[in-house]
Amino acid sequence: MQYSILLSSLASLAAVSAQGVTGKLGDALVVSDNPQGIEYTATLPDSEKNTVRGFIKAIAGPGGKGLDYTVELSGLPDASLGPFLYHVHDQPVPEDGNCTKTLAHLDPTERGEDPPCDTTAPKTCQVGDLSGKFGKITASPFKASYNDLYTATKPGLGAFIGNRSVVVHYANKTRITCANFVASQISPNSSNITSPGTGATPGTTSPTAPLFEGSASTVAVSMSVALAGIVAAFFV
Repeated sequence: MQYSILLSSLASLAAVSAQGVTGKLGDALVVSDNPQGIEYTATLPDSEKNTVRGFIKAIAGPGGKGLDYTVELSGLPDASLGPFLYHVHDQPVPEDGNCTKTLAHLDPTERGEDPPCDTTAPKTCQVGDLSGKFGKITASPFKASYNDLYTATKPGLGAFIGNRSVVVHYANKTRITCANFVASQISPNSSNITSPGTGATPGTTSPTAPLFEGSASTVAVSMSVALAGIVAAFFV
């Protein structure tokens, strides 16, 4: 009987572990009421410091569910410095154009950057980690389109992108360029991107998890402690 309970407890812990690492405040929530007719575009600036140009656009998905993104970038540095990353960052780009001042990724669930995003469980990823959820930049020019269920154009939500920015990074996390999202009015019927939950358009690299810096995850430690406690309870 004791062994059956032990095995059941171990199986339950394994199931929880398999669900992926989530934030301190839980998983990201699906946004189902984004307003129609508003488009947010982050257009990368012309600069003598780099050659990266392009834009990231976001509009409400069908029925307001999630956001449909269109990403078009060109002029990326040598491929040996990639694959390149891009994220929605918490703060806007200031007037001096300093990308460092955009601070960290948009992360309303307080997940943190470590461990890397699990592409099979996007609700457990940082909300702003677009390249983690939908694929790094592996070619120049680069194009992708997808629906992200967890970002918002509805003001007042922690996942709102309208007052935030996009930052493009080298593989080592150094920031290359950045731009603020700017709103514009469009026809409510303009959304014709992929259906919710789909990945990048054909021809782009399949999503892979980037390497992140930051505080180490405590999940493995917590699991070890929990397992040790269960085993001890049955064999002491």
